[in-house]
Amino acid sequence: MPNANRNAMNKLLQVIHSQTLACGGVLPFSRFMELALYCPKLGYYETNKDSIGRGGDFYTSASVGDLFGQLLAFQFAEWLEELKNKKSKSSQLQIVEAGAHNGQLAKDILAWLQSSRPPLFEALEYCIVEPSTTRREWQCETLKSFDKKMRWLSSLDSERFDGIIFSNELLDAFPVHRLGWDAGQKKWFEWGVADKDGQFAWAKITEPTLKLPSFVLNLPASLLEVLPDGFTIEISPSAEAWWSAGARSLNHGKLLAVDYGLTDEEMFLPSRKNGTLRAFLKHRFADDVLANPGEQDLTAHVNFSAIQRAGGKAGLKTDSFSTQSKFLTRIMEKTLKDKAFGEWTPPRGRQFQTLTHPEHLGRAFQVLVQSR
Repeated sequence: MPNANRNAMNKLLQVIHSQTLACGGVLPFSRFMELALYCPKLGYYETNKDSIGRGGDFYTSASVGDLFGQLLAFQFAEWLEELKNKKSKSSQLQIVEAGAHNGQLAKDILAWLQSSRPPLFEALEYCIVEPSTTRREWQCETLKSFDKKMRWLSSLDSERFDGIIFSNELLDAFPVHRLGWDAGQKKWFEWGVADKDGQFAWAKITEPTLKLPSFVLNLPASLLEVLPDGFTIEISPSAEAWWSAGARSLNHGKLLAVDYGLTDEEMFLPSRKNGTLRAFLKHRFADDVLANPGEQDLTAHVNFSAIQRAGGKAGLKTDSFSTQSKFLTRIMEKTLKDKAFGEWTPPRGRQFQTLTHPEHLGRAFQVLVQSR
């Protein structure tokens, strides 16, 4: 590990140890995950620019090649043209991306729009929501050829948009609370993190630090009777809050997420007794999610039922919820009728198979589209 990363990790350990003591010896896991991933200048996403792709810790659809961005651009163009026809021609249209990491997906989308939809490209503004100054620097470097098209935002709170707000593998990286089921007491507890002899270890918080969501509180008694002791689920209020903010910011258009995910019902399958929280290091599951904070990626499946409800409460309607395979296949079929998309060469075909095949990325990812 480079010395800079090693020094950052040591400082991050000090921060987490300090906050654990401040919490009485047990830190809610959601805070541990937030610090491990996003602590300014020290967290995993702050110090690992090259975490994605062959040489990193995990793959994303954008790291497979430029086809994913081209297919999204094709679909975005269709949606934006429809919206432009319904609104005043003078209205500004935007594509807003959150969780852009190093900016590569934005570059692929803009490059296709520039070459294949020039009038739309000229009229379009591309915004990136990025609170981190470090990641913003990475994105500016990647997107320097499109600097006149770009605008960066720290949050969505004070903006209103006409167009598309989207994220690719963002929601699964929001901090989660881990709830465990005490079969003897017939109640939920929260998993926290304690410092034991200089090592981080799981510890129970008897009274959860978050308000339990209604889908947990209203589980049928017949299910609770058979849940095994210690059955674990993850809850992400911050992911739901982000989606609600996106919905409030959307004046007209689409709100879209591509991510690992489950529904309410799927969260309680017996095969998921230990929840969905995972750590990734060099493309492998890491055995201990509490080990080496800042060195490995942490992720948990998105509860898409909760995300849908958050959008619905903000006035959005659900257009579709499907696997990435079905979503991209529908787009691909439309590209066959459009010469501007170009020829489906063998390299494109190989990328498409990786993006859609069930044994690759096609089944793992879900796509939710809501609109106003």
